[in-house]
Amino acid sequence: MASDTQAQGTPKKGRHPKDPEGRMSLGEHLIELRNRLVISAITIVLLSIIGWLSYPWVFDALQRPFTEAAAQGLKADLNFQGVGTGLNVRLQMSAYVGIILASPMIMLQIWLFVMPGLHRNERKYAIGFFGSAIPLFFLGCVAGYWAVNQLVPVMLSFTPDSDTVVQYITYNEYLALLVKTMLAFGIAFVMPVVLVLLNFLGILRGKTMLRAWRWVIFLCFAFTAVMVPTPEPITLIGMSLAISSLFFAAVGIALIHDRRHPRVEDEELDDEVASSIDGPSDLDDDGEGR
Repeated sequence: MASDTQAQGTPKKGRHPKDPEGRMSLGEHLIELRNRLVISAITIVLLSIIGWLSYPWVFDALQRPFTEAAAQGLKADLNFQGVGTGLNVRLQMSAYVGIILASPMIMLQIWLFVMPGLHRNERKYAIGFFGSAIPLFFLGCVAGYWAVNQLVPVMLSFTPDSDTVVQYITYNEYLALLVKTMLAFGIAFVMPVVLVLLNFLGILRGKTMLRAWRWVIFLCFAFTAVMVPTPEPITLIGMSLAISSLFFAAVGIALIHDRRHPRVEDEELDDEVASSIDGPSDLDDDGEGR
């Protein structure tokens, strides 16, 4: 009996007992980060295989803007330069499909890495976050694809209408533009959910978010200029205003939440200071001890 009790109470060699409060050492944090990265990488590789198998269907869907432009009498041809360009494009497209499909798993791994540092009552927002962020991300990707379908014929219409002019477009450049646009829209749609989550966790207040509105607008324009490097200003202004409007919508939700659930001022103080204020005072009105 004594040996059984000792065997049950003694942890196995090589395993450290878990901290009930979820605290981890630096080495354990690095191991946890490595595991999350490995899981994300394996998911991307597996889903990239699906992208490789679905390449013919994806290729037809991506060249649809040029098919519609040709139906309108616009002259534009997708160009594959080089012998290995076809293989390179297929590999790139497979990787892009894998990353987009693996985005829910990537966000899940990020949350699982951050979750041990949160309080138990803060973890309840995980379901709401993933329940809204994942559909919004894919909706943003669809919106980006739709935007490119609308943009390409308009931009090709500026090509001179002449029998001697034919516009050749490198497929690598078109694919990069399409993917960046889809990811930009996906991130833009998820951004308000992240801001609202930070507000619900008590990390970021609505007034603090509103105070930085000038910088946010500037960053929206800079972000759009980098992710969607189109030469015309219509896409830049339109997408930047769309992202800015989503930011202000998140600020409105955060302000309403702060008004309904006001934070106690003592939360911003140290535990010792807050406890000394909350507890019975040991000083009289003159500041002297009782």
